Amino acid sequence: MNIQEKIQSLREELRKHNYQYYILDQPTLSDYEFDLKLKELQDLERAHPEFFDENSPTQRVGGSITKNFETVVHEYRMYSLDNSYSLEDLLNWEKRIEKIVDGQITFTCELKYDGASISLLYENGKLMNAVTRGDGIQGDNVTANVKTIPSVPLQLQGDYPKRFYIRGEIVLPYEGFATLNKERIEAGEEPYANPRNTASGSLKLQDSAETAKRPLDCLLYNIKGERLSITTQFESLQKAKAWGFKVPDTAKLATSVEDIMKFVEYWDTHRYDLPYETDGVVIKVNNLYQQEELGFTAKAPRWAMAYKFKAEQATAILREITYQVGRTGAITPVANLTPVQLAGTTVKRASLHNADQIEKLDIREGDSVYVEKGGEIIPKIVGVDFTSRPADSQPTQYIHQCPECATLLIRKEGEAQHYCPNFEGCPPQIIGRIQHFISRKAMDIDGMGAETVTLLVKEGLIINYADLYQLQKEQLLPLERMAEKSVDNLIKGIEASKNIPFERVLFALGIRYVGETVAKKLANHFKNIHTLSIALPEEMEQVNEIGSRIAESVFEFFQNPENRKTVDRLQSYELQLAISEETLANRSDKLQGKTFVISGVFSQVSRNELKKILEDNGGKVASAISSKTSYLVAGENMGPSKLAKAEKLKVPMLNESEILEMIATV
Repeated sequence: MNIQEKIQSLREELRKHNYQYYILDQPTLSDYEFDLKLKELQDLERAHPEFFDENSPTQRVGGSITKNFETVVHEYRMYSLDNSYSLEDLLNWEKRIEKIVDGQITFTCELKYDGASISLLYENGKLMNAVTRGDGIQGDNVTANVKTIPSVPLQLQGDYPKRFYIRGEIVLPYEGFATLNKERIEAGEEPYANPRNTASGSLKLQDSAETAKRPLDCLLYNIKGERLSITTQFESLQKAKAWGFKVPDTAKLATSVEDIMKFVEYWDTHRYDLPYETDGVVIKVNNLYQQEELGFTAKAPRWAMAYKFKAEQATAILREITYQVGRTGAITPVANLTPVQLAGTTVKRASLHNADQIEKLDIREGDSVYVEKGGEIIPKIVGVDFTSRPADSQPTQYIHQCPECATLLIRKEGEAQHYCPNFEGCPPQIIGRIQHFISRKAMDIDGMGAETVTLLVKEGLIINYADLYQLQKEQLLPLERMAEKSVDNLIKGIEASKNIPFERVLFALGIRYVGETVAKKLANHFKNIHTLSIALPEEMEQVNEIGSRIAESVFEFFQNPENRKTVDRLQSYELQLAISEETLANRSDKLQGKTFVISGVFSQVSRNELKKILEDNGGKVASAISSKTSYLVAGENMGPSKLAKAEKLKVPMLNESEILEMIATV
């Protein structure tokens, strides 16, 4: 056996042992024997650098330094999950699903791990990168740190696909967390608050050798990719385990909501026997074709639901009610509490939502209140202990003036929140709008954060986001914490933002009710800012999923002379306020006025690609067949009820080749 063969043999042996030890919990070597073989491999690799492999078991020890974590856009968006808290919620979800998909629906029930979400990319069986969830659109590249986690395979085994992503959670088991805290206390340092935050923080340590010291684990549960030859979620879990991933054996198949509730009830009590934190159960439609058909809302998959275990509750004294002003002028009352431990964190503040909520619960300063973490994330007050209310207690009088600029507040009919109408002069609104403008999902201006925006506003250098494009280097250098390199990065980031596409610029403007999805629909329909700015509300309501509330808000925004002046300035600075010619070249109005329903599996293009092609050519894609449906696009394995409904309503059907030919020739 030559040196290269010896190195390869040792790598394979150590990988197999890692799999037996960390995935199957069936060790084949003692720790001592493993360490000896690892040292032998390290010595051989050091003596023969020509055989270096970045995915060798020796690379788990860490040692690389990352000063700035690269931002990576997710090829497949990492969505949040809708939450449910009762049997009624699940039954309603099941009914919504049954209206959209055909055939029997089964479910995969999995535990919801409480850790840091991660997306791993594998090509030809090798780990290529590891990216945090971030905002769901893009995250941070933490590959060097993730490679130090023993349960993350660097080289796969078996019949794995050529290229795919697998998602999961980086967790810190209770035992490891306790050991870490014991060491910190002995060293005279503050103990960590909870396993979840510690796991998340470990991924962003600059020195991967420090991450390697943390006893992190990685639990995987979701595979993404094209044509993976997997038909169900449950099958994907079994495949992932066979390829070398750590997939807990707790997942179960369910054929009804009753089965789901049995799973929930079992784990609501037995979760405390697990070695890591869980905060609920995730229920997914098992059939992946049905998942594709159900698709996504703007924020979450329609085919999955998180059932949250009952929230932990604590009692605290409400010391004071204060009021925050958001970027749209919305006023949010905040309860300032005596510190209380809740679900592993110290809670000092909780949202009171609005005046109606305060009145409904009769919440007063000095009350002893019941605090929960909504979904164990956001603290909220759920009730008052009236037996301990002070005798001199007075009902809460909601404020009438803005706490920041003293402007009289307004409250529109039918709305729960009060608003400060001082759009141009209220400091939190000014700062908030600019912070929204520069944010990742909007203009993504590199080198600028929330603190920098606040500083620039306070120094009088900017009062709206258009002012950013007039900033000069000599204005910024004298400011606190503004070294020459950071100023250069900021100026470059502002200049680079001029290439951000129109739909994101539209979202960045901060028009009330215009989120990412709405901005994209408006941009695609009106093509440029001028056409949108002169559109009447009824014209906007012709756009799919744009209702009267959104239309009125957009109309009011462009009726404001100051807003129009700001938009004109942005145009003069050459921001992208129209869909690019290149993008327009790939679009048409061929299918304008036609509504399509897609069902089944396609071979020439993926379901998402077909949907995009239809929309790019002016068509509308609906989820359910109705008398307004122009065509049913039928793939393989199409459900029988859709076919029956199409025939009943006399809806024409097209196969994959026919619809692609129609688009090419119309």
